[in-house]
Amino acid sequence: MLQTSVSQIESQLPYPGNTTRDLPGVEYCSKWNVLHGLKRRWQRERRRRKVGRAYDMALEIAQLLPRDSSVLDVGCGNGFIAHHLSALLNASVTGIDLGPAAEAAIDYRRFDGKFFPVQDRTFDAVLLCYVLHHAQQVSVVMEEMRRVLSNGGYAVVFEDIPAAWWDRLVCWTHDLKWRNRTGPCTFRSPFEWQTIFTEAGFEVVSERVLSRWRNLAHPVQRRCFVLRRGLAESVA
Repeated sequence: MLQTSVSQIESQLPYPGNTTRDLPGVEYCSKWNVLHGLKRRWQRERRRRKVGRAYDMALEIAQLLPRDSSVLDVGCGNGFIAHHLSALLNASVTGIDLGPAAEAAIDYRRFDGKFFPVQDRTFDAVLLCYVLHHAQQVSVVMEEMRRVLSNGGYAVVFEDIPAAWWDRLVCWTHDLKWRNRTGPCTFRSPFEWQTIFTEAGFEVVSERVLSRWRNLAHPVQRRCFVLRRGLAESVA
């Protein structure tokens, strides 16, 4: 398109020796197109990386949940993890978060950070990927998890752990980034999380240490907890 228009301009110049390089308007148009093209390429690359990271997370989560599950992704963000999970598990996945919409085409619902906008006992699993440290009232979130899970349902929780001084530094910078948007973050030790989970009526089925180097932009120690809603609590 640009080459054709430039050729047409050159053919209409009054002096044969002139070229479009002598026209400031054409030079500006050419530079603008280059910058616009670079910007679009950068945006595509950022989206490709977001989708790729979400796919890696979804693959990991899919190994922990049964097929054909109904899953609630709390704090789903852009929604790409939920989108990939629905395909990997043939699952019905609903995403909730604070924003007005998700980027991915999912069943998305906005919520206030406390109460889940879904009915009681409607999900086989609840997913919280690095979300609980943002919760201002973690006990309310735990109660909501119990409310929406079916009997014996599972919760998969990923969390940053401030184990060493480096981890605490990374958590501190993360808190500075998010405190004006979601409130101050509260990072806890594995023992503190286990206490919160058991007191809320969940059984800790498994706990796995994750490498801090899985995300070079956020190198902090991580844990993956798999919880099960106690049957005795479900019947009560």
